[in-house]
Amino acid sequence: MSNTNRQINSALSFEDRPGRKPPFISVAPSPHISDSRAGTRRMMIDVILGLSPAIAVALYLFRFYALKQILVCVVACLAAEYIFVRMRGKYFTLKDCSAMVTGVILGLSMPGAAPWFVGALASVVGIGIGKIVFGGIGMNIFNPAMVGRAFVMIAFAQLMGAGAYENVTGLVDAVSGATPLSALKFNGVQTGIVPLFMGVTNGSVGEVSAIACILGGLYLIYRKTASWQIPASILVTVAMIAGITDMAGGYQGLFLLHHLFAGALMFGAFFIATDPVTSPLTPKGKVIFGVGTGCLIMVIRLFSGYPEGVMFAVLIMNAMTPLINRWTIPQPMGQREA
Repeated sequence: MSNTNRQINSALSFEDRPGRKPPFISVAPSPHISDSRAGTRRMMIDVILGLSPAIAVALYLFRFYALKQILVCVVACLAAEYIFVRMRGKYFTLKDCSAMVTGVILGLSMPGAAPWFVGALASVVGIGIGKIVFGGIGMNIFNPAMVGRAFVMIAFAQLMGAGAYENVTGLVDAVSGATPLSALKFNGVQTGIVPLFMGVTNGSVGEVSAIACILGGLYLIYRKTASWQIPASILVTVAMIAGITDMAGGYQGLFLLHHLFAGALMFGAFFIATDPVTSPLTPKGKVIFGVGTGCLIMVIRLFSGYPEGVMFAVLIMNAMTPLINRWTIPQPMGQREA
């Protein structure tokens, strides 16, 4: 007799013995192996650790501007989540650190010179409309940080436009000029690859250093907090489209590298698009999601009036995620196709 059968028979025999409790038996479908560390709080802490290189570079280059944006967004996100959750009569949810992660990502995606109330309003909108309205963490369709940033970018176009970047003065002179993507799109001026890779250029406070975003992103992939398929497919797609444009325009490789290392591409590919709640579940779906995001980024960069397209591309593909999940449902073993 197997051990499981002995336990069941033992438990059944206890029913006829008053005053004695049967042993605990757990009957559930497979798989029976679980990782107790794979909780929301652990994943959120991993994201914060992965963001630490970008935070360090932001504080080094932008000093008080970066500190102000991060603190304002984190405090506003925590306060907004607490208030909205209590208004819905739910339990205290700040311990999972998801609101803190939203605040850090939102703060790093803001221009340094943006007024404090812009970041605060973006945080309230991101948590309230981008998350709590859908039912809280795990239920939202769109990335909350990008919902908040999109709102203030449209509502405060002047405060979030080129002037918000050109008015910043920091450790290096480069951070007081136009962003590399704006300089390329509107003036035809290319920025050196080394400054783009290291981060001594202007831009949103946490997006300027490609190497910092890559290091943090690789940490998330190593920890299995982020799926490698999404950033890999985004970067490959952007490289292919930029490479074709590069060859057609005769830029001799500079155009491709400029689009890979400038702007929010690395930050968005590793920290925004990989949000497990708003991205597809299956490996095939993640590749489709990444390819679609990469295509939209380049379409917006090349043909729209915006020099950057990561935020809008991710939000559009977030809306496609339920459909992608339906397209890529894996077929159970042994089941015949209809």
